[in-house]
Amino acid sequence: MSNREIDALIVGAGINGLYQLYQLRKQGFSAQVIDAGKEIGGTWYWNCYPGARVDSHVPNYEYAFAEELWRDWNWSERFPSWQELRRYFKYVDQKLNLSPDITLDTRVVSAEFNGDENRWMITTDTDEQYRARYFILCTGFASKAHIPDIKGLESFAGDCYHTAHWPQDWPGEGVGFTGKRVGVIGTGASGVQVVQEASVDAAQLTVFQRTPILALPMRQQAYDEAMQLELKKDYAELFRRRRAAFTGFTDIATMNVSALDVSEEERLAVYEDAWTKGGFHYWGGTFSDILRNLEANRTAYDFWRDKTRARIDDPELAEMLAPTEPPHPFGTKRPSLEQNYFDVFNQDNVGLVDISANPIQEVTPDGLVVDGREYPLDLLVLATGFDAITGGLTQIDIRGSVGQSLAQKWSQGVVDHLGLAVAGFPNMFILYGPLAPAGLCNGPTCAELQGEWLVDCLCYLRDNQHSRIETTPEAEQAWTQHVADAGAMTLFPQADSWYMGANIPGKQRQMLNYPSVPDYMAQCNQSAAQGYTGFELS
Repeated sequence: MSNREIDALIVGAGINGLYQLYQLRKQGFSAQVIDAGKEIGGTWYWNCYPGARVDSHVPNYEYAFAEELWRDWNWSERFPSWQELRRYFKYVDQKLNLSPDITLDTRVVSAEFNGDENRWMITTDTDEQYRARYFILCTGFASKAHIPDIKGLESFAGDCYHTAHWPQDWPGEGVGFTGKRVGVIGTGASGVQVVQEASVDAAQLTVFQRTPILALPMRQQAYDEAMQLELKKDYAELFRRRRAAFTGFTDIATMNVSALDVSEEERLAVYEDAWTKGGFHYWGGTFSDILRNLEANRTAYDFWRDKTRARIDDPELAEMLAPTEPPHPFGTKRPSLEQNYFDVFNQDNVGLVDISANPIQEVTPDGLVVDGREYPLDLLVLATGFDAITGGLTQIDIRGSVGQSLAQKWSQGVVDHLGLAVAGFPNMFILYGPLAPAGLCNGPTCAELQGEWLVDCLCYLRDNQHSRIETTPEAEQAWTQHVADAGAMTLFPQADSWYMGANIPGKQRQMLNYPSVPDYMAQCNQSAAQGYTGFELS
């Protein structure tokens, strides 16, 4: 058993953790990353289910801070697959030589703050121990899978996989579904992607839908090297704009006009243009009040509904998949991106079961029972999402200066300051976590913006000979209320989404994401400029 002393221990080898490691090392800090995966990449190690790919189009989901990381790297698709994303992370590692300070296949199980030494005592599942000045959590918003409590689930005799726990040795895409009776529970991003793949070769594919997914057209496109070279002429400017964009995307900007202040003809033209561009353009690149005004939002939903229904042959199925009345305001659940999701329901081998009115009764060894009918299955896919934003944090036994665990602290709801720090947990920082832009921001953008702030903060503490930083209870209460107030100005609270923590039974319902990247960073930077207001330094 070792007892290694370092400046910073970072949990997570994803987009945030790797950035943090590189920048801290550059500033002369000793840092170590620990990750449970067998390879780097964070969520892109675990997300290897058939069809998995990122929903941020090139060049959004990549690092911008070093030209060497994008100048010689070329993507093969507008929306890269998990395989290509893994290759990208290996490329980053090769360029930055990160591996020597990364420990893989290891899980942090506990961390306790020692107030006498102002250090975190951290233990892993391999019984390694670390004494770290700073404890930096980069667990991401989707690192704890949600397994629903369904009667008899453990009795199923076929293969059963959560999309986040997919076998790493699964056959090539589509091969593993051939001739099988496949059931998919869940219609979020992973459900949509699995359904598209399984529909090709499954003998029978049955999708169990609780809430219709308001999925948007991906508009996938193959890229060759010549196209990439042409695109890269604008990368420097695109990355500059990415830092100031509402959602952290290079080329998606909300118009400064209401959907209700233009003619119907103008409104439809804007919607058509965003629809044609694909990706998240229709979500974040139209009118300013789509996510704030219910009447404006309804115009966006109606356009989506009519476009979608036109692709579905059966009127009954069309009503289930794209109902006349919206199941929730458009965009208040994260839209999934689809390539042919709605079209596959026209196939004879694909069926849809509504489990909103008639929930799943039980799982049997042979299948799944809804409303007294058993659906025989060989493979059951749980596309049931995550205990998002907080689950990856609270599953670690983290104890602060008074012995209280983080899970206990947040048992009645999340409180923190600037989405970065928690009172009672000195020298601990959370990146891409609760009450920050997390799920509403392009990941690499947040990694670099928050990461810069934190590196500057740690340099400030070192240069001014401070050994301890802790936010105050007053600051975290004020910030938590501010996020709630900001959320209340939007339509997000009107949907039972993971943005609100509403997808997990018993979890406190609250706005978990700050809804604007520029506004968020302005307040973080203001705190820093004023000597880190809201924090006590000693």
